Amino acid sequence: MIKAILHGACGKMGHMITDIVSKDPEICITAGVDAFGSTYADFPVYKSLDECSEEADVVIDFSNASAVSALFDYCVKKNIPVVVCTTGLSEEQTELMKKTSEKVAVLKSANMSVGINLLQNLLAEAAPKLAAAGFDIEIVEKHHNQKVDSPSGTALALADSINDALTEKYDYVYDRSERRMKRPVKEIGISAIRGGTIVGDHDVIFAGQDEVITFSHRAYSRAVFGKGAVEAAKFLAAKPAGLYSMHDVLA
Repeated sequence: MIKAILHGACGKMGHMITDIVSKDPEICITAGVDAFGSTYADFPVYKSLDECSEEADVVIDFSNASAVSALFDYCVKKNIPVVVCTTGLSEEQTELMKKTSEKVAVLKSANMSVGINLLQNLLAEAAPKLAAAGFDIEIVEKHHNQKVDSPSGTALALADSINDALTEKYDYVYDRSERRMKRPVKEIGISAIRGGTIVGDHDVIFAGQDEVITFSHRAYSRAVFGKGAVEAAKFLAAKPAGLYSMHDVLA
């Protein structure tokens, strides 16, 4: 059985992961780590990684960006693969993640759901044809009012999937309020909406002459992210050093 440490154990996703793992015979949680601490589950929860001595085959991270750098140091020290589900990483943390992946297996995806990752593949196929036909590209993402980063990591990942497939790169535009000009052709507008308890909505809009094509994904429960993270953890355990993504899990 695969043994996992749950980093960010007391958050909403931590509780979700705990429930999913409890029903999966292939994986178990040996310990949790959360700055706030808790005893809600049948595994110990520590306030810091330094206190955690349990053995594990993989770490599942649903914490906060401020805690990720210490997590990478811990995983290198303990030689444990890590599934990074936390969003909003800085450029410095992204570079640290890449360096960490040279020593241990690291899996990072902006969104852990199967649907979003398949959507990225569809966008990569459709974007070159639609861009060549003169379609403008816009992305609108909606999340709950407690989300702190904007735009979402998923919106940026969708934009990257499009941009990587295009011959000429497009610019990302997040705010047009200070601009008085017609829309340039080679840009992708990314808009963010925050309100209520929206789990995660993403619309990728291709607007052409007299027609609009929209690719949409709606997450109705955080369970879709939790299920993907658990599958990623089972995939990553015992994998050699390297930087992986959900596309590797689904391959």
